[in-house]
Amino acid sequence: MEQLIPLLFWVVLIVLGFFFGRIAEAKHYASIHAREKQWLALPTTTSKHPIDAAHPVARAELVTGSVVVSVDYFKRALGVLRGIVGGPMQAYETLIDRARREAVLRLKESCPGASQIINLRLDTASISGGAEGTVGSVEVLASGTAIYFEK
Repeated sequence: MEQLIPLLFWVVLIVLGFFFGRIAEAKHYASIHAREKQWLALPTTTSKHPIDAAHPVARAELVTGSVVVSVDYFKRALGVLRGIVGGPMQAYETLIDRARREAVLRLKESCPGASQIINLRLDTASISGGAEGTVGSVEVLASGTAIYFEK
């Protein structure tokens, strides 16, 4: 019986991680969807040139947006299992998707009044949380050039 207590402890953590992680992820996705609708009118491209070159540019500035998103216990457990048996790490795909989209939204929110954002770049980094070979969090940095056209 005493040997089942540590196992039961980890099972409870994984189950709690699953439910609370799902709730947090759903709330974050709802926030992302609402804010993406709000910023839909601000075109963003990886091109180094303005989309509409006919307008004279009043100014251009470097803008950034960054986010760090943590992995919950459930995804961490799935990641460990997937690391043993191999295959795609689907548990981490939503983590990367949320982080990337949140970073781009923060970039857009940092330049109100911009006409467009060009030269968008995304950089990612894994934060291990002290344990080598594991992912504790993921950081995404979005950077680009905000273009403001003359009125």
